[in-house]
Amino acid sequence: MDNRPVTERRRTLGALLRLPYEALQREVYGGLAARGFPEIRPAHSAVFRHIGPDGARLTALAERAGMTKQSMAYLVDGLEEAGHLRSAPDPNDGRARIVRLTVRGERVLDALLDLSAEAEARVADRIGKRRAAKLRKALEEWVDAITVASPR
Repeated sequence: MDNRPVTERRRTLGALLRLPYEALQREVYGGLAARGFPEIRPAHSAVFRHIGPDGARLTALAERAGMTKQSMAYLVDGLEEAGHLRSAPDPNDGRARIVRLTVRGERVLDALLDLSAEAEARVADRIGKRRAAKLRKALEEWVDAITVASPR
């Protein structure tokens, strides 16, 4: 008997998107230790994915990630303690703080982007470069359509 969840057995669209994403996440975050960042976990993507070059307020990071301010503060505090982030009072509002990547944090982000590109290249090797390019194009078009329909 097939004991996989029904969404995987029926190959729902959600499962078809989730399963490759989870595999990519395992591959990318699994490669960080070899690059000198064993402390970075997939949960930290909520910070690295949403912080801009000029930093961001904690509340903005939480909102972008769809999580509570308290949960984001927990992640940010851990990354700050590990030397990946620094925070300073917001010059426009002394009650708020702006979180920015440190040089070490920028190295983590660079490593994440490199590992992601390497994983994407391996997928292209497995399914063929043309099919991978078509898949990427279709996903980009879908993201564009979603963004137009419900901008962030």
